Amino acid sequence: MSTITAPVSTGIHAPITGSTPLRIGNLELDVPVVLAPMAGITNTAFRRLCREYGAGLYVSEMITSRALVERTPESMRLIRHHESETTRSIQLYGVDPKTVSDAVTMLVAEDRADHIDLNFGCPVPKVTRKGGGAALPWKLDLFRDIVEGAVAAAGDIPLTIKMRKGIDSDHLTYLEAGRIAEGAGVASIALHARTAAEFYSGTADWSAIETLKNTITSVPVLGNGDIWSAEDALRMVRETGCDGVVVGRGCLGRPWLFGDLAAAFKGEKIKAQPNLGQVAQAFKRHAELLVEFFDDEDRACRDIRKHVAWYFKGYAVGGELRAALAMVQTLDQLDDLLATLDWDAPYPGADAEGQRGRAGTPKNPSLPYGWLDSRDLQEDHRVELAEAELSTSGG
Repeated sequence: MSTITAPVSTGIHAPITGSTPLRIGNLELDVPVVLAPMAGITNTAFRRLCREYGAGLYVSEMITSRALVERTPESMRLIRHHESETTRSIQLYGVDPKTVSDAVTMLVAEDRADHIDLNFGCPVPKVTRKGGGAALPWKLDLFRDIVEGAVAAAGDIPLTIKMRKGIDSDHLTYLEAGRIAEGAGVASIALHARTAAEFYSGTADWSAIETLKNTITSVPVLGNGDIWSAEDALRMVRETGCDGVVVGRGCLGRPWLFGDLAAAFKGEKIKAQPNLGQVAQAFKRHAELLVEFFDDEDRACRDIRKHVAWYFKGYAVGGELRAALAMVQTLDQLDDLLATLDWDAPYPGADAEGQRGRAGTPKNPSLPYGWLDSRDLQEDHRVELAEAELSTSGG
């Protein structure tokens, strides 16, 4: 169990929710917080680490429905959960109604999930140029068929969706998609308040979350985008009226953020301020969990390398040591490198906080030729859609 023991007064106001649980179908969350699916990040190891610090719903990295139906070894490994994950949450991505329905049916029939989310938020060009991800809700009939089929296949298992505002500012889809999803019987709707064109750049448009919340009245609406701290989460709920928050890049290298969030929503004036030794311990714990997840020390060490900059952001860790950590090959080598740190170095404050992860710049979304000409799916786009199920996530 990882521990960050640095309670300090933060000026956090009284609890917004009054500790009222968030209900998503038959699930009840004591804290209205969801870990956003992130490709190559939210595997079992990272989910377990985050759970050790806080509370909420921890969703798997995105799994392609076609690969799951075909039972590829990688997809079957990704849907496995540790016994400590008492709410097994899986996110699926797909573009074909039957394939998505078959994937949901498989998860339910084999008792592999307690919650299933569908991804309609990926802005990655190689996905949107085939009509997938954030481009898909533009085709209202296709979107409706996928969501209705998935809800029917899920039965009593809560089926939710995560989406973006739309393709760009001239082609917004979130309100129509939200109404369709609500009518189809989804258990909640999460909105990343950016368009595909914005990617992760600029500032998330929280007013869109408020608009969606005012439009959707029968199921919870969750907000996503620019939650870098517990204070941000409380402010989003206050400003938009959303029922809960979805946290993505803000927790990269900061799994203790979920402890901050749990405390904040309970009105507790506690905020983690880990010293360098506590960060090193968390980093090592993450690496150990990755070894267990991959059952391969070499692969785990290669995977932990991408987390170095996130964990040690703002801390006095020299460039040579950072470079060495980013080339680590064994846990023993990791121990030796971490031992050279000044474990008593204090929390650096604002330098360790704020934005992290990819941002990028606005760009014209890549779309199939003629995609925007009609809101209905044209026959010549079906072939391109068949190529859209790639092992790429985001949103």
